[in-house]
Amino acid sequence: MLAINAIIVALIPLLCAVLYLPTASENALNLPSLKNENFLFLTAHPDDECMFFAPTIISLLPHVQVHVLSLSTGNADGLGDIRRTELMASLDVLGVKEGNRHVVDHPALQDNITMSWGANIISDILGLYVSDLDITTILTFDRAGVSGHPNHRSLPEGVKHFIETTAVQPPPKFFALISVPTSTKYVGIFAPLLAKFDLSSTKLLHSVEAFWGAPGLTDTMPVFVAGVKEYLTAHRAMRAHKSQLVWFRRLYVLFSRYMWVNEWHLVRLQQ
Repeated sequence: MLAINAIIVALIPLLCAVLYLPTASENALNLPSLKNENFLFLTAHPDDECMFFAPTIISLLPHVQVHVLSLSTGNADGLGDIRRTELMASLDVLGVKEGNRHVVDHPALQDNITMSWGANIISDILGLYVSDLDITTILTFDRAGVSGHPNHRSLPEGVKHFIETTAVQPPPKFFALISVPTSTKYVGIFAPLLAKFDLSSTKLLHSVEAFWGAPGLTDTMPVFVAGVKEYLTAHRAMRAHKSQLVWFRRLYVLFSRYMWVNEWHLVRLQQ
């Protein structure tokens, strides 16, 4: 028993050190080359920005212009005005500039747990912002929408429709946030530990490949892993959404992988 306790005591500083600093994959959107580019996070509701995208938003802010566009005010319970104000407070915490915050209140894009949104309507609205803001990269949910919410799942379809029909050349790059199975979605601090181990293993494998003259055989997806400071920032941003802090969301911010880790898929589409 004493030996086990000694091992646990010895491991605690190591685990704290591993968790403390943020990290990213080697090809995390090629950040050094992206200075002054405009990235748009497309969300469905106020609170999506901190519940799902915070690790990436915080990582990108020092490198690019980060814009957040919420396609609804989250008015399902008649709290649209309150939730809009809460969104601004959350973005204050995350560090997104006031001029880079955008909210839409379209009659066909209302917060509804049973309704999908029209891809053509999303595409039309998106086109206005892409043009006005000179957006070079769009980041949003994948087709599973992380939580399965139909509003979330509508967003990639709208982006797809926009890219396939836009006259903008070249069209913005499109990255989709990868939805993970429920079994790995709520693992708390094990999520960043496992993600950092995976990134370190991949980096080592790349080094071996390069040594043997075969670089690039194991290309990695863009991954952003929050450190303790970044996680606490995301947690504080979520607390700004006071109207949404029911018991299951309080559990979510404690255990969800997405508060710590974002993994992205580059969606390649034909125009």
